[in-house]
Amino acid sequence: MFLLFICILIIVLAAIVAYIVIRYYPPLGGSGRALQEYKNRIQQSVNFVDGKFMNQAPTSMSMDLKTTLGVLTELIKGKPNGKPKRSVPVKLMDTLLMQDIENKLTRVTWLGHSAIFIQMNGLNIMLDPMLGKVPSPFPAFGGKRYSQQLPITIDQLPQIDAVILSHDHYDHLDYSSIQQLKDKVKMFFVPLGLGAHLTRWGVSQERIKEHDWWEQTEYCGITLTATPARHFSGRSVQDRFATLWCSWVIASKDTRIFFSGDSGYGEHFAAIGEKYGPFDLTLMECGQYDERWLPVHMMPEQTVQAQLDVRGKLMIPIHWGAFTLALHSWTDPIERVFRAAGNRHVALATPRIGETVTVGDAGFPTYTWWREH
Repeated sequence: MFLLFICILIIVLAAIVAYIVIRYYPPLGGSGRALQEYKNRIQQSVNFVDGKFMNQAPTSMSMDLKTTLGVLTELIKGKPNGKPKRSVPVKLMDTLLMQDIENKLTRVTWLGHSAIFIQMNGLNIMLDPMLGKVPSPFPAFGGKRYSQQLPITIDQLPQIDAVILSHDHYDHLDYSSIQQLKDKVKMFFVPLGLGAHLTRWGVSQERIKEHDWWEQTEYCGITLTATPARHFSGRSVQDRFATLWCSWVIASKDTRIFFSGDSGYGEHFAAIGEKYGPFDLTLMECGQYDERWLPVHMMPEQTVQAQLDVRGKLMIPIHWGAFTLALHSWTDPIERVFRAAGNRHVALATPRIGETVTVGDAGFPTYTWWREH
């Protein structure tokens, strides 16, 4: 009887601790207690059905217990070449070049994973600026970044005119990065519901613009359009599908960029290409995939097909090269997309982390640098 009492007490205490963490731990965000204005907009969305956001195409997220345990076991064991044997070096960014905002060239710098720095139309723009060491709300847990340093520190960054976010997963929306960045940022452009996370973290509502799919915003000479993706959202056990996920079209008078965010392959790519293509440059997910979650993450060969669908001229593969979040080897994404792009005559830029690509420049990087590591 005493042992039963102890077991019940432990379960109750664990439940109380879990409730406190979910409700009050800041890195988990704030979608569970969104401001009323955000809730009203969410409920008006045609993509919000029966209390949650939905993909355009049927997208199964279920795995049976056996499959789930199998994935967890494999993740714990790890895979050969699952991460680099030594730290991946980065190219340090030229802070003087970043200050040259009067230059009308569009320059794009990959910061690792899906974090991007763009200079366009005299603006400094950041996409999914996850600049933390670990993609987790608990820094002691989770795989660390492959590189020991970033191409640039947040302190070294200039004022950021716009931060654009694709969804609220930890490898894209990082609490510590936002805390350090927020006072440098003029405006945040986000999918529906995600503003609740930012307001909880101290960003004023006036600096947040939420978007449903296909909604446009004109901002300082550029047009931002939130476009569909095939994915999901959530930062804790209680908020899956509570906020929207999206891709983005970023267009100036002279240049069009497509940012895929995270997405499984689907018909939305062709729809985006038909409506907004062709694109001078695309930033396309190619990593962190598995057959068991194929609906929400593309295989590299599908990434190349998506590039053709959106009518992209040049592609930079992203969502790889920084963290181990799947069971493939760390170089498998880039090797497969490199091979598929060659087979289908798709122009592929392969910058090192921190290396800048100038849109429209024929001399884009194609070196297979990852093979050195």
